[in-house]
Amino acid sequence: MREPVTVACAQVEPVLFDREATIDRLKDVAAEAAAKGAQLVLFPETFLPAYPTNRWVRYLAGGDGAAKHVFARLARESLEVPSAASTRIGDAAREHGLWLAVGANELDGGTIYNALLLYGPDGELALHHRKLVPTNHERMVWGPGDGGGLRAVQTDLGRVGGLICWENFMPLARFALYESGVEIYLAPTAEDSEMWHDSMRHIARESRAFVLSCCVFQRASSFPDDVPLAEGDELVGRGGSAILAPDGSYLAGPLWDEEGILYAELDPELLLAERQRFDAAGHYHRPDVLGLERRRP
Repeated sequence: MREPVTVACAQVEPVLFDREATIDRLKDVAAEAAAKGAQLVLFPETFLPAYPTNRWVRYLAGGDGAAKHVFARLARESLEVPSAASTRIGDAAREHGLWLAVGANELDGGTIYNALLLYGPDGELALHHRKLVPTNHERMVWGPGDGGGLRAVQTDLGRVGGLICWENFMPLARFALYESGVEIYLAPTAEDSEMWHDSMRHIARESRAFVLSCCVFQRASSFPDDVPLAEGDELVGRGGSAILAPDGSYLAGPLWDEEGILYAELDPELLLAERQRFDAAGHYHRPDVLGLERRRP
C-alpha cells in the first residue's frame, strides 16, 4: 500500500435462493458504497444466494430425502464461473471503479463450492479462492477447495487476499497469505459469535495487516416458504462485521443485529509502523528452521 484506501463491509441480506435478484442487490450496494468513496467492498460468506444455515441443512441428513429439493434449488441458484451471472458482477465492479469481493456458492459440475471471488475495476476476476474445508454441517453442501487461490494478489490498493470463515483458524493457510505479502486481509464469515472477534483481533496483530470481517445477516422470515427451518430466533445470522487495523484495534464495527455498511480509511503508514517489531513472514520468521511447503493443484 502506498496511499490511503477506503474500504467497506456490506453486511446486507441477499434475496435468499435467488441468484439474479441477489446480484441486483449487490449492484445497488456497490453503487451506494462507491458514492461514499469506497474503493473495495467485501460481501459476506456465500452472499450469493444464501449461506446454508444448519437450521435447514440438518434436513439433508434425513433418510427420507425430504429436503433434497432445497439442495437442488441452491445448486440451481448458485454461481457458475465464468457465466453471464458472474459477468454481471464484474460489470458492477467496472461500472463503479471498485474492487468487489463476493462470497458465493459456486456450482462446478454437480458440486457446490464455497468461493471468495475478487473482481477488479476492469471487471476481471483477479482472485478465485475455494474454502479448503467445509465446517461441520457444511460438508453436506460443499465440496473441499483445492487451494488454488491461497495467496494475496497485487492490486492498485495493495496486496489483497482472504480466507473464508473457519479457514481463518488454520495456521498454515494464514501463513500462506502472510508469505504472499497480504496487506488487506479479507475474512467473510457466517460466524456471528463474540469469540470470533478474539480471532479477528489476533489475526490483525499476527498478520500486521488490515482485516475486513464481513458476516452473514439473515432473517428466518426472509427464507422461501419451501425451505424448512428448525425452530429458533428470527435472526438466523446476526452479523458482527468489523474492520480492524494492524494493531488489532477497531476502525469500524462490530455491527450486530441489523443491516448496514461499514466504512474505514486504511492508512498505509500503520502497516509499516506495526511491522517494526513483528513481521510474521519477514524479520520475525525463521525459514532456516520452519517452512511452508506449498502443494499446488
